[in-house]
Amino acid sequence: MKQWRSAQPVSAPRGGRSRPCGIRPAMHSRGVVPGLLLPALLIALASPVIAQQRQNPHGEWRFQSADAWGTRYSPVDQINADNFNDLEVAWVWHADNFGPDVDQQMKSTSTYIDGILYTVAGQRRTVAAIDPATGETLWTYREPNTTRWERSMRQNYGKGVAYGEIDGRGVIYYTSPAFFLHAIDAKTGRHLEGFGQPVPIDGFPETGVVDMLVPLIDGWAPWEGFEDDYDPDYGIPRELGYITTSSPPIVVNGTVVVGNSAEQGYYQTRIENVPGDILGFDARTGEFRWKFHVIPRPGEEGHETWENDAWKYTGDVSSWAPMSADYERGIVYIPTNPPTIDYFGGFRPGHNLFSTSVIALDAANGERVWHYQIVHNDQWNYDLPNVPIVVDLTVDGDPVPAVVQTNKTGLIFAFNRETGDPIWPIEEVSVTQTEVPGNWTAATQPVPTWPEPMEPMGMPPEDVIDFTPELRAEAMEILSRYRVGGPFVPRLYEGYEGPVAENIRCYGGLNITHPATLDPTTGILYASHRRGCSGGRVGPGADTDDPDDPKTTGTTIAQWVAGAGGGLPRVQGLPIWKPPYNRLSAYDMNTGERLWWIPVGEVAEAVREHPSTQGIDLSRAGGGGLSIQMVAGDLLYATEGSNGPPVLNAYDKMTGEQVGRVEMPGAGQYGMMTYSHEGRQHVVVQVGRPGRLVALRLPE
Repeated sequence: MKQWRSAQPVSAPRGGRSRPCGIRPAMHSRGVVPGLLLPALLIALASPVIAQQRQNPHGEWRFQSADAWGTRYSPVDQINADNFNDLEVAWVWHADNFGPDVDQQMKSTSTYIDGILYTVAGQRRTVAAIDPATGETLWTYREPNTTRWERSMRQNYGKGVAYGEIDGRGVIYYTSPAFFLHAIDAKTGRHLEGFGQPVPIDGFPETGVVDMLVPLIDGWAPWEGFEDDYDPDYGIPRELGYITTSSPPIVVNGTVVVGNSAEQGYYQTRIENVPGDILGFDARTGEFRWKFHVIPRPGEEGHETWENDAWKYTGDVSSWAPMSADYERGIVYIPTNPPTIDYFGGFRPGHNLFSTSVIALDAANGERVWHYQIVHNDQWNYDLPNVPIVVDLTVDGDPVPAVVQTNKTGLIFAFNRETGDPIWPIEEVSVTQTEVPGNWTAATQPVPTWPEPMEPMGMPPEDVIDFTPELRAEAMEILSRYRVGGPFVPRLYEGYEGPVAENIRCYGGLNITHPATLDPTTGILYASHRRGCSGGRVGPGADTDDPDDPKTTGTTIAQWVAGAGGGLPRVQGLPIWKPPYNRLSAYDMNTGERLWWIPVGEVAEAVREHPSTQGIDLSRAGGGGLSIQMVAGDLLYATEGSNGPPVLNAYDKMTGEQVGRVEMPGAGQYGMMTYSHEGRQHVVVQVGRPGRLVALRLPE
């Protein structure tokens, strides 16, 4: 097994002159990327078949991530390089007043289905139907208030809705922060007749709703041993845990598949919680069909990976990110979270299947087809925040049905979506072990040999700042005091006194705020990323636990929980590593090669005006927030992040050459989408401060 590079303190140089700063240029700045023209042409000829497989008719955007494959791609191309700069704001829909507080964010990506736009908004996660031409609200539905809603820690985390058809009738499915599943007529906004069971809470409709807590906790030992009766208003007793939702369900061949989410692990202080089991319901009747145990029970695959009997009481392992599906094969692909408590796993030794994994399930019965665990015994908050993207590739001349999983570490995992076999080898790499008393870490972690990571792992000497010899010498001296490695360096603990100032992990990947895009006609993956180096400590759980906080669940306080954060010091006000600081990369997933990268955002003034950078070309350094993006036609659309300027950029999707830029009323965040309505293409971008949808189109 290989040892992870740079998992030891970095030594200062003994002499010699450091080389000047160099920023690698894009591999191809103009024209078509060599080697891609013929495959792209062949795939484009088959695009109608691909569109049918993706369950997204031309001009529509039926899923949170565009289609069942999760691509964030549309073939609509009325907007092109020649007219992009003519885009103007068509309408703005305000999403900030659907709850008791003004919502500064808009996390829901809209769907466009059969002439109507749908979204959810605010802390109430109100469902809204919108006229796609004018932005006028057509109908809304707001779930009645419950104690379960008041307890939810994911109230304004709604990412969108799901869609299905029953006898030709369009149905909107959505899950609420209180963990109810609703089925609503897409045209009228009325709940579906004959779906679900009556909810014994004032204000709920007589039909069209499922209380998902009932099948979730059925057969769960902590609940079965609890003496009190079930309270549909309060939900799961606080002593046992809490569960909610954020991303929409997905409808696959007549089954509504539902994920879930829990409180962020860096806030948790107690080790008990409810497992985030995946649920399947009949799309017509709401009848419960199946449940997949994300924490395996005795006799199930992976049960042996939970030592110390932790499977009996701990939880999470939820699927809070969007799901994808292969309708032809009847498989749904599910990304999962770590178990309860970030940064400490001593009470749950073992690899902890099926945490931080890609799980392929048979949508009809919930049976596991295959799985792959991305992180063993996750103690770094490396939940899989992005949808597993389904795509058909050609690898070494052979067709491969694939699924691609991106994540926070910047490692790209690619699998055969039928079998789960890696497309390129994945090695188990030895990693730094914990020094926290009572903790347990896995000896190795899976690392793909290809494609290359989005950002370098660790801090190799060639990546250290070298604007001047003095800056580099100071940086190397600072680094010598730290243990710097890749993404799997564990935290130290409060009170640690040892040879290093801090454990630091350096990497750069994706999060829910800037998911990847994959063009199914070319096989090119687009991802926005930047390097980051973080450390921090764990502290005694008793020092953090707040028994009076209604979101505190469980009974047993963890020995250690997330403590103070930390990172690498700056060098005279500058990052300790070289540029680029923020970029967007394009990977050909047929070969795994990074084709090109472009900078995102403008370099910070503190860097640009620093005396040591005068005379240095920083035009490709980048800076600011991480971009969100999608592909439509021949264009790659991208913003410059929630901290960047309020603009929308257009790039040639094959070369990365910028071809357009327009201003918007606010900075883009979380997502965007496009559709064709009455012969006109619209682009809808989510913007913040306050949360809104901004629609752009060409003038008539």
